[in-house]
Amino acid sequence: MDDIKLSTCFIAVDDHDRAIAFYRDVLGLEVRNDVGYEGMRWVTVGSPAQPDVSIVLEPPLADPNASEADRQVMAELLAKGLLRAALFTTDDCDATFKRLSEAGAEVVQEPMDQFYGVRDCSFRDPAGNLLRFNQPLAQ
Repeated sequence: MDDIKLSTCFIAVDDHDRAIAFYRDVLGLEVRNDVGYEGMRWVTVGSPAQPDVSIVLEPPLADPNASEADRQVMAELLAKGLLRAALFTTDDCDATFKRLSEAGAEVVQEPMDQFYGVRDCSFRDPAGNLLRFNQPLAQ
């Protein structure tokens, strides 16, 4: 059987500089690449603990041929927080919650134990994307 692994995922952002400040300075991810092309920008970030997995911070509609109407619809969906979500794991959900909330991240859910075996919390990034942070509960 082929060994299939996730290498890259995408999160839509409306302001790359604010996104970098959040993902790098608040979450602690490293910036791996910052590329501009045809008036658009893509910034790749990732955890130093996972050098083979990248997150690309991209425009809400990364298509240079998209209509202005489609761009507007995507911007509205992003503003409502309906485009993306990401799930991270952490060794200490409560410490992660404290660090992110003290840094000013928008709290969606405080840490709580879930029936499916994790303690988790959630925030919104500056673009409105939902980010969840899970800590597996001891069995």
